[in-house]
Amino acid sequence: MNKDRLDQLFAFYKEDPSDPFVIYGIATEYASAENWEEAIKYYEILLKEHVTYTGTYYHAAYAYAENDQPDKAEETYKVGLKVCMEQKDHHAHKELQSAYTNFQLEEDDEW
Repeated sequence: MNKDRLDQLFAFYKEDPSDPFVIYGIATEYASAENWEEAIKYYEILLKEHVTYTGTYYHAAYAYAENDQPDKAEETYKVGLKVCMEQKDHHAHKELQSAYTNFQLEEDDEW
């Protein structure tokens, strides 16, 4: 995690706490440090306030899975796939579908 970058992102967040790009950046910085709880906190802001920000679903689901919350991960994948279809974001849908399939295979392997 780049502390200077995170400090700068929080300065931007203070100026405009509704900017999805800034919120996404904060979440991504925490995720890069594997600080899943903090990453999830900011991904959840995006999931609630910026439902159509399709890139969030991929990373939020991954963060849930890494934080031992497989049910939330699966639900996030499913909702994200629906949102991608509604937004006609075929690229994001394809990536999310692939990630969801891999997630399902990993979950099956744990049985």
